[in-house]
Amino acid sequence: MQSPIYTADEFEQASRIVYAAMPPTPQYAWPLLKQATGCETWVKHENHTPTGAFKVRGGLVHMKLRKERGETNGVITATRGNHGQSIPFAASRAGISSTVVCPIGNSPEKNAAMRALGAELIETGHDFDAARETAMEIAKERGLDFIASFGKELVMGVTTYAHELFRASGELDAVYVPVGMGSGIVGTIAARDMLGLRTKVVGVVAEGANAIALSFAAGQPVSTNAASTFADGMAVRVVNPQAFAHIQRGADRIVTVNDDEIAEAVRLYFRCCHTIAEGAGAAPLAALMKERAAMKGQRVGVILSGGNIDMPKFAEVLEGRTPQA
Repeated sequence: MQSPIYTADEFEQASRIVYAAMPPTPQYAWPLLKQATGCETWVKHENHTPTGAFKVRGGLVHMKLRKERGETNGVITATRGNHGQSIPFAASRAGISSTVVCPIGNSPEKNAAMRALGAELIETGHDFDAARETAMEIAKERGLDFIASFGKELVMGVTTYAHELFRASGELDAVYVPVGMGSGIVGTIAARDMLGLRTKVVGVVAEGANAIALSFAAGQPVSTNAASTFADGMAVRVVNPQAFAHIQRGADRIVTVNDDEIAEAVRLYFRCCHTIAEGAGAAPLAALMKERAAMKGQRVGVILSGGNIDMPKFAEVLEGRTPQA
């Protein structure tokens, strides 16, 4: 049995850090979603954080603990957007400079948000993993500390959303979580285990970025040559081995959804809840809709991990189309 990724004391420490900067986000069981899914469907609204996505929780914890350890050197990270907003948001609070590397063609609105939060933004590489490799090279050249998108302190922060959900909803039959680098699903598994619940944790990936699904089926990390989806928060082709070990142990299954199904879930969120979901944020609802016959009558959670979708893409989705990857 794999040991827990954090202790109860570490969770309490992380909670204090998170809630000093932001309130808990809401979770609602929306009636119209119940009609659509056939389930009592609890939505965890991580689109209501200060950066519009769940990642901010992990950034707050990591940067606060980094400063307390006296690690005040500048930091650098790679992102498609939400992690890249989390780090400068938290770094500025800690008085630490931040640099963010994102791929060419990244979301203009997420790029603008990262700059507004005080990050130096560098655009390079054709996808997230290429940007990540460049960020590590720049870290060596400039003497910056590289922050990966998955790590214990990041998980300690983001797990607070899962604790909030489980406290409000009680024991759910299942909870669907989008998977990029893995902090969200690992944090959800850790919360489920710490609370002693039997809830099944279901990972969700995009058809065009299915490295985690392939890895789960193979029983070992499997990388892909490309990650193509408009749900940029899940556009990952290299699996983190540490994250995968926790997913392999604690997840019930991985569901793959295509971009058309994700776009329909974005529309469903807006129609049923009048809330905005980015592609990765809508993917769990897309997966539940795909499995609704098997899940009928159950109590289910879906993690709306973020709402940072560019306006042109959102308009395209609302017009009934699916944005290009």
